[in-house]
Amino acid sequence: MKVSVITVCYNRKATIEQSIKSVLDQDYPDIEYIVIDGNSSDGTQDIISSYSEKITKYISEPDKGMYDAINKGLNLATGDVIGLMHSDDVFYDTDVVSKIVLGFKNNPNVDAIYGDGIYVTNDDEQKTVRNRIGGEYKFNKLKAGWLPLHPTVYIKKTVLDKYGNYNLDFKIASDTEFLLRYLYKYKINIAYLNYYIVKMRMGGLSTDYKRAFKILKEDYKIYKFHQMGGFKVVFQKKY
Repeated sequence: MKVSVITVCYNRKATIEQSIKSVLDQDYPDIEYIVIDGNSSDGTQDIISSYSEKITKYISEPDKGMYDAINKGLNLATGDVIGLMHSDDVFYDTDVVSKIVLGFKNNPNVDAIYGDGIYVTNDDEQKTVRNRIGGEYKFNKLKAGWLPLHPTVYIKKTVLDKYGNYNLDFKIASDTEFLLRYLYKYKINIAYLNYYIVKMRMGGLSTDYKRAFKILKEDYKIYKFHQMGGFKVVFQKKY
């Protein structure tokens, strides 16, 4: 089973190398690693280029934002299973991808797998701030605002090809629309992997509190878009 891992970035000189290394250090042998850079100007491209022999596919060009960059990566991916590694995050351990593959092999009928994550401080010590435990999946949890932690979700390419990429009409919370479309609208078969997948830096793409209110407003639009109610559901959502 080939696994495609996609990293998108723009001016992430301080963190991109750790993210790249965490993918390259995985013990699973069949990883297609794709890096999409938005034409960075801070030295990020130099760091990425230094690993060019180990990165499967690398593009650096202007884009329309993070989700446009992710879609570029998805269009290039050829793996049986596809997931993301944000440029501020790292894998929890060197055997994460191996555990994800084992999860699919042990559950051959599932379309996707998700797991747990850890929020860590944005420094070299990376102290744990809090855990995000996904827990077993139940469809009714979606109506209460629950969603799996986005960077822990790995989906079969056949399913992605069927239900589509990220919706660029939503600029800062398209991951919410993506997950609701797959889980609530199309009811894909997803399984919980009781294992930590990622460490996420506070203040990174996944955890920037300054963007929280804007995300909340867009989440409201997305839940209404999927006819799931309004602020009541959004405020219950667990990030």
